[in-house]
Amino acid sequence: MATNTEQLSSHESYHEKGQAHVTTLDERRRAALSEIDNAPFSWFHVKVCLVAGVGFFTDAYDIFAINIAATMIGYVYGHTSNQLSTNQSLGVKVATPVGNLVGQLLFGWLADVIGRKRMYGVELMIMIVATFGQALAGQAPAVSAIGVIIVWRFIMGVGIGGDYPLSAIISSEFAATRSRGRLMTAVFAAQGWGNLAAAIVAIIVVQAYKTSIIAAPFPAVVPVDYCWRLLIGLGCVPGVVALYFRLTIPETPRFTMDIERNVAQATADIENVLTSGKHVEEDAIVQRVNAPKASRADFAAYFGQWKNMKVLIGTAYSWFALDIAFYGLGLNSSIILTAINFGNPSGNKSSSLYVYQNLYNISVGNLILSLAGLIPGYWASFLVIDSWGRKPLQLMGFTVLTILFAIMGFAYDALNATTTSKNAFVFLYCLANFFQNFGPNTTTFVIPGEAFPTRYRSTAHGISAATGKLGAVVSQVGFARLVNIGGTNAFVKHIMEIFAFFMLTGIFSTLLIPETKQRSLEDISQEEQDGYIQDAPVER
Repeated sequence: MATNTEQLSSHESYHEKGQAHVTTLDERRRAALSEIDNAPFSWFHVKVCLVAGVGFFTDAYDIFAINIAATMIGYVYGHTSNQLSTNQSLGVKVATPVGNLVGQLLFGWLADVIGRKRMYGVELMIMIVATFGQALAGQAPAVSAIGVIIVWRFIMGVGIGGDYPLSAIISSEFAATRSRGRLMTAVFAAQGWGNLAAAIVAIIVVQAYKTSIIAAPFPAVVPVDYCWRLLIGLGCVPGVVALYFRLTIPETPRFTMDIERNVAQATADIENVLTSGKHVEEDAIVQRVNAPKASRADFAAYFGQWKNMKVLIGTAYSWFALDIAFYGLGLNSSIILTAINFGNPSGNKSSSLYVYQNLYNISVGNLILSLAGLIPGYWASFLVIDSWGRKPLQLMGFTVLTILFAIMGFAYDALNATTTSKNAFVFLYCLANFFQNFGPNTTTFVIPGEAFPTRYRSTAHGISAATGKLGAVVSQVGFARLVNIGGTNAFVKHIMEIFAFFMLTGIFSTLLIPETKQRSLEDISQEEQDGYIQDAPVER
């Protein structure tokens, strides 16, 4: 009897020790998370911003350079018409968003399963190889150069798509609560500089080949061929520069803690990363714990709750609605400017001088749109996102965009009547670019990187981003099929009206999204954090 009592007492003592150890680890986890959330802004945060931002710079350059390059490729491979056919233009422009969709879903999931660090850099290598491949695309009896470009742009799109969840989550999980919105916005704002760089490089290469283009027989195939290959190919340079830094960035402590379930390792990583900027070797300390683990059943249980599902619906549909207009404008700005005869060259359309003037004007037009709307919009968001909040900023953006697109659509004929009114249309067009970025284009990137638990954060961001790219694909296909109904570019006004409708729907989807400013990622996830580690550690 005494033996049984002693055994029971021994068992209770062991259980109490185990429970005490769990409590200690649970407290250490919350203390470690608090240390990240309250960390002062440091050089390490700057490094994360730069390393992630260079990827987005490259993404935007590669995506939007085709807006200018498509006209150049048309002169080279357009045969008798000197422009790409509707299907060729659609294929070249839509291939990247389709690849984005695949990459966002795939890399978003892999980053939650394998790790942020292990996948970071892989997507950049894909982008570099595919960009270089495009620049070397050639024609053969059995192979169309346009087909080769489309294939490479799809592969490049997979890499670009992978960059969205990875960069968003890494910057989100390393950021302090009070500055997380600004850090993520600064990463995303690199898109504006990439768009601007594409326009500047286009102007430079067109100017560099000016004499050759004008002197060459119409349509100046050889010098224009050099131009588009340089324009596209130079897009891999920033990616090569950033690759080393991406491959050497440390794993986020939240992944180590909540997915690898190694609290001790994560605590050591936080101490090293936030103080010295260095990190210890992986698994230097192995002390696994039992914590909520990603699985199909757990995914269904978490998102089966309306309070969580509505957030995913809100982030995904808001991105879908936004990208209908964002890519509808961004990849077709040359067509829209041509439709209103803004900046079109005068003179003989069958002369090489006209080819030069057309390419130069398109490049300058895209430069103006970047400087007047895109870049200021990103940085306006940067200034207010942590004070106004994400939700008010997104609501304001969708509301203003609804009004702007309605004006551009319903008043299109009046705005296209005189030179002054055409300038007014371009002003409204620049305002639309501004409020896309000073509003939903920024917030649809930021919110999914904050609103979900660590084990599903990257997956949910990938789902939201992929839904957005579905909107981009729908927009491109719709634009290509609708724009010439009733005559060349005659349907542009109705396309603007359609954009206005989708901006209106974005207002309602925004109402499903929580406000995330100045809140810890764990608080936003709507999961109880006290006792998150529930069982005794498994001995290793």
